[in-house]
Amino acid sequence: MDHVRDPVEEGEGWEGSGAEAVGEAASAAPPLQVWPGAPTPLGARFRVGPDGVAGTNFALWAGGAEAVELCLFTDPESDPDDAASAGGGLVETRLPLTELTHEIWHGFVPGVRPGRRYGFRVHGRWDPWTGARWNPAKLLLDPYARAVDGDFRLPPEVYGHVRDWPQQQVADTVRDEHDSAPYVPKGVVVHEDAPDDEWADDRRPKTPWADTVIYELHVRGFTMRHPGIPDELRGTYAGLAHPAAIEHLQRLGVTAVELLPVHQFAHEDHLLRRGLRNYWGYNSIGYFAPHADYAAGGTRGQQVGEFKRMVRALHAAGIEVILDVVYNHTAEAGDLGPTLSLRGIDNRGYYRLQPDARRYADYTGCGNTLDVVQPQVLRLITDSLRYWVTEMGVDGFRFDLAAALARSMHDVDMLSPFLAVIAQDPVLRRVKLIAEPWDVGDGGYQVGAFPPLWTEWNDRYRDAVRDFWRGATPDVRDLGYRLSGSSDLYAWGGRRPYASVNFVTAHDGFTLRDLVTYERKHNEANGEGNRDGTDDNRAWNCGVEGESDDPGVNALRRRQSRNLLTTLLLSTGVPMLVAGDELGRTQGGSNNAYCQDNETSWLDWSLLDQPGSQGLHRLTRRLLALRHAHPVLRRRAFFSGRAQAPDGLRDLAWFRPDGKEMTEPDWYAPASTLALFLSGRDIPGRNARGEKITDDSFLAVLHSGADPVEFVLPGPPWARSYELVVDTSSEDQEEEPGTVFEGGTPTTVPARSVLLLRVRG
Repeated sequence: MDHVRDPVEEGEGWEGSGAEAVGEAASAAPPLQVWPGAPTPLGARFRVGPDGVAGTNFALWAGGAEAVELCLFTDPESDPDDAASAGGGLVETRLPLTELTHEIWHGFVPGVRPGRRYGFRVHGRWDPWTGARWNPAKLLLDPYARAVDGDFRLPPEVYGHVRDWPQQQVADTVRDEHDSAPYVPKGVVVHEDAPDDEWADDRRPKTPWADTVIYELHVRGFTMRHPGIPDELRGTYAGLAHPAAIEHLQRLGVTAVELLPVHQFAHEDHLLRRGLRNYWGYNSIGYFAPHADYAAGGTRGQQVGEFKRMVRALHAAGIEVILDVVYNHTAEAGDLGPTLSLRGIDNRGYYRLQPDARRYADYTGCGNTLDVVQPQVLRLITDSLRYWVTEMGVDGFRFDLAAALARSMHDVDMLSPFLAVIAQDPVLRRVKLIAEPWDVGDGGYQVGAFPPLWTEWNDRYRDAVRDFWRGATPDVRDLGYRLSGSSDLYAWGGRRPYASVNFVTAHDGFTLRDLVTYERKHNEANGEGNRDGTDDNRAWNCGVEGESDDPGVNALRRRQSRNLLTTLLLSTGVPMLVAGDELGRTQGGSNNAYCQDNETSWLDWSLLDQPGSQGLHRLTRRLLALRHAHPVLRRRAFFSGRAQAPDGLRDLAWFRPDGKEMTEPDWYAPASTLALFLSGRDIPGRNARGEKITDDSFLAVLHSGADPVEFVLPGPPWARSYELVVDTSSEDQEEEPGTVFEGGTPTTVPARSVLLLRVRG
């Protein structure tokens, strides 16, 4: 059990902190003092203070609080000579912060060095009926903590209210007086200018949006089973930085990794009770701290340097780093949730409350919603974003449930404070910004509505492509828009085709292999009666639910995987792949593996040795190389569909199986075959030398029918002849087929396949 004692300065050591230069001054600092310090920057900042004395400045915004105590912790095992820490357990030193500037409580503590763990206790009224939930018995994590040490457990002591009160309908109104310090993680003072974290050798790739290929991965899941990564580095930032991991990314040809949440997060109570953990990480509690469980080198600040070195290694390989961030809610859940940080600092200042202030406005489905209209909340989010760009080196962000951040008083507002601040911020407006353009509240679906600078996850692309390949499209109008950049959604306000992040699969839902193997979700392992996860999978199992030993079924599934992947990588817009889809990874039919921190979610690298997976992997590499080589496949402007020359050739044309151009009625008729001609002669824009961009022209034929179809290849002026580049009906994807076809002649398109042909001459 932790001990509380009078303030005594222990001065813990810190390996590799870069603090050695001020060690002599620090040792001379007088004990038992809290100097006034400064209200900025927020959080804990190690620095040289007055008279050259080294220490740490602490600053916490707590708007309605009556008093704030800084709590410093010493571990007797790491400080065996400290007599006051005898008896085992962490020793807590409480220091009142008496300086208050613009609702920020602050103080400078001489001698506190990097590696010291700390938290806050905030005093104030307990009046849940008005939203006031201050409880000094609860140790609170600093929202600005750069590192976090320790695991979140959720015994009754970490709840601000009496969790097990007999009358649960009023349990949240009864204050719990038990000390939570023994059960919650602590913030860690970090030396932000440590020598090993220099960025002098870092070169950001700065890949243009139109050239970007995103690869969504989980730090732990991607590295846990990789045979080329040492055991001690698997599941960590250092593991992702390992040459074996980076080699796969480079050979594949992706330009950016989008990391599932790496902000410090906590596990939900209902999962811990079932012996499970939050694997995905969409339950943030520390917006500045790299998740400590992903660090190989330690959790007393070492995780910060390890994350930075990972970013540098990826940058050196030409790969950008995008973070999936969760600023819409926190791990404190609803009114019956734990008190870990913001709830105990100023519940009314950080969260959206209902008219009944005991309850939280929940636009996220997670129990609470941050009130981004409040200046201090907006500051927290933007300070965090800038920190990850300027100090941690990341290149962009994907915002989970971004519509919740864009709400003003209630409705989603594209002129909201959050979007306005991002648009004018000199740091943030230059990085990649991706919105998940929906939340679970009224009016929350906002695909196509975000302003310029933003790209969006385009779920309409996902649905249209899935429906076409499972034979469920009433017509091909929607598919035509999705393949050509979704101009119906994004051709406004100066937005470009790369505003659409195209995807067929994501972490949330079936993997690519499961999409062609299962039609129904199989989430029984989550312990929720298979009620969790969507029922709208838009999947086709090729006639058998689950794994099959039928060679014909398995061959069809591999072909359907190739079809879906090829469609994605030939479409205009920014493609997003999910780690492992190129290997045929399965989750056993789970479409909601958020709590499966095991082989269900981890990549099985042995798939690279299986012939069926090798073909899919080779095809992915070929398609990405083709996309990289041909600007016609990654256009920076929408197609016009109009003739650009006297011969009538247009930049984009659509064809029926008879070789004739599609007419208006054709778009409204059921069809299983759709062909599009992409002209490399009419690419808008110029290269860096001001020269006109030209490229090869291509014809792509997509056929989802169960039987082969005879397709007449368009003749002049479109082409005199074609060369076959991709045929998804083939299991062997080692090389381009190279077969030549004459324009104006029929050819047989195999059942359920994609043909990509290059115009010759």
